[in-house]
Amino acid sequence: MTFRYARHTNNLEQLKSFYIEILGLELLGGFENHDGYDGAFIGKQDENWHLEFTQSDEVAKHTFDDDDLLVFYPNSKLEFELLKEKLEHHSVQFVTSKNPYWNENGIQFLDPDGFGIVISHLNLS
Repeated sequence: MTFRYARHTNNLEQLKSFYIEILGLELLGGFENHDGYDGAFIGKQDENWHLEFTQSDEVAKHTFDDDDLLVFYPNSKLEFELLKEKLEHHSVQFVTSKNPYWNENGIQFLDPDGFGIVISHLNLS
């Protein structure tokens, strides 16, 4: 099975820059003016998941709470530390997670749309 997380945004270019340049994901594809939508597929090559962000003339109306999170698990402590350094270099502010589990097992921050992201250091060698 392949997994796609799709979300509408008012900031497609900001999200692309954030997820690619800061988080180190890859632009896997995209489209322009497909039935009035522009979009980008972002993830990692040869994985069975990706994020899809779309933008149109319709304003995105986000409804989420503090427990709605994307959680990424780096493959090593080095990858975790490099991601953390990159976030700090780009002045991305860390936030306290509502769920104490994520405060103990990772770092949380917000993407340009205000959605929570956790980078977990759980079980890294």
